[in-house]
Amino acid sequence: MKTYARALTIAGSDSGGGAGIQADLKTFAALGCYGMSVLTALTAQNTQAVTGIFPVSPAFIAEQLKAVLSDIGVDAVKIGMLHSPDVIQQVAKTVTEFGVTNIVLDPVMVAKSGDKLLQDEAIEALKSCLLPIASVITPNLPETGALLGRPVETPADMEQAARELSRFCPGAILVKGGHLATEESADLLRLPTGEHHWFSTKRITTENSHGTGCTLSSAIAAGLAKGLPVVEAVSAAKNYLTLALQAGAVYRLGQGHGPVHHFFNVWQ
Repeated sequence: MKTYARALTIAGSDSGGGAGIQADLKTFAALGCYGMSVLTALTAQNTQAVTGIFPVSPAFIAEQLKAVLSDIGVDAVKIGMLHSPDVIQQVAKTVTEFGVTNIVLDPVMVAKSGDKLLQDEAIEALKSCLLPIASVITPNLPETGALLGRPVETPADMEQAARELSRFCPGAILVKGGHLATEESADLLRLPTGEHHWFSTKRITTENSHGTGCTLSSAIAAGLAKGLPVVEAVSAAKNYLTLALQAGAVYRLGQGHGPVHHFFNVWQ
């Protein structure tokens, strides 16, 4: 009997479809995984702004998780927008109770539009509850700076930051360098052994970069769900995102930051 590679996203909904749960499920499908979702919040959102956030209660988040994990099970989990300490604590508690492995944590703090998606007091909860159980974390430079309480702006800063984050996170740490002022987009992966790997691609000029963080972390989770080792999963995810950015650059959707083209390898 055949089975699926099962990937679960625990994140907020983006009504504009470019990020959050919607981007995660598109990525899972494009990469050959059976996608499932646990919604942590609803957002009123488009390519220009987040105009409202309606949080889901921690109790109902736990109920969604238990429904999926007790029946279908998962091979990998991507965790995205968790807006409050109570939600973070509940998610950590439930996935731990079910023995979930292959957890990819994208510590979402700010939307592409600049709107805040994480309460300030939730940062410490992320560090104490979720970083210790994550298999891979994927902060960008501002998120890395927020976790450490100082700016992270250069490749040397990224290496030092990854070492410091390893105090909280025993898993792999992918510090994303999309905010670097360089011609290439370079991401640094630090493995639990202390080994470093750089993943660099030519920077793509496009306004359609909404959901890139969600897409990359979901692509990593898809790779882990299909049995890839972490380095291979990150490499494949980086390649997928680069191609999705290239394909999406020729489209126009909305008046702000449009989405990447998740199905470039399916649509003709």
